[in-house]
Amino acid sequence: MTIATQSLRVLTFDTPPAVMSYDLPAPAPSQIRIRVHACGLNFADLLMCKGTYQDTPTPPFTLGLEMAGVIDAVGTDVIGFRVGDRIAAFAGQGGLATYANIEAARCIPLPDSITFDDAAALQIAYGTSHMALTYKAQLKKGERLVVTGAAGGVGLTAVEVGKLLGAEVIAIARGADKLAIAKDKGADHLIDADSPDIRAQIKALGGADVVYDAVGGDLFEACFRATNPDGRILLIGFAGGDLPTLKPNHMLVKNISVIGFYWGAYFGFNPAPLKASLAQLFDWAARGEIAPHISHRLPLDQATHGLALLKERKATGKVIIAP
Repeated sequence: MTIATQSLRVLTFDTPPAVMSYDLPAPAPSQIRIRVHACGLNFADLLMCKGTYQDTPTPPFTLGLEMAGVIDAVGTDVIGFRVGDRIAAFAGQGGLATYANIEAARCIPLPDSITFDDAAALQIAYGTSHMALTYKAQLKKGERLVVTGAAGGVGLTAVEVGKLLGAEVIAIARGADKLAIAKDKGADHLIDADSPDIRAQIKALGGADVVYDAVGGDLFEACFRATNPDGRILLIGFAGGDLPTLKPNHMLVKNISVIGFYWGAYFGFNPAPLKASLAQLFDWAARGEIAPHISHRLPLDQATHGLALLKERKATGKVIIAP
């Protein structure tokens, strides 16, 4: 049976999304219907509004990549989930709504000890950092990790996860307030993104063994030039707006690996390491070893304000929408 829902919808690209009411159909056989309690906003939501994100659906669609809530209905083919179960889900869309139909394969049981807000804030940001640093870059204890955009929703988790993995962390962010947040999450060294000669500052600290770059542009260039031989550079995103320029000859001479990483794609072609990573993160969260930094919690009718906070870089950590 259908159920009345409200959601933040994109009707056409490059027009502001709007909260709309409509009837949500019963879940398909492979889906579950979630009563959404919390949805995390991401920079990808902004790109989807413009149609420039790599996984943008065809309009009309509901924004909201990651969510947490309670199962309201279960499709006929679904095994292992029941009405009333608490779950977290990375759906790629649909989370900015009071109810959402989600493929069961994208849902994960949520321990009672983890709040809906933390579960919605944890999946993409911590999942990206944990899987990038462990599965892709194979960060080792004692290595020096440089994190750009270190107070942002993803960068801040890289600082925290890097410390848990035993790295020496250099955090790069803009301004004293944001650097203080990175320090609170365990950063060993702080560099203001507006300061001169960032390359020299990193080199003075011993250079980078692993770079976690969510910014791109000139900052990537500075970090690349400060990377030690046999180093690894993770391309996480380009929040600065400019794509980095790669220099293959320098990569060759210094034996540097540049690694592209998009967390969400693993649900499609190799979900096993992604789900193992999330299981580790939920265990850490349940034991209090990680705690998502949530700077804003807003109702659904203020979701566009939440997106503006991301666009204007006024948010630190995560923005949560509570439908």
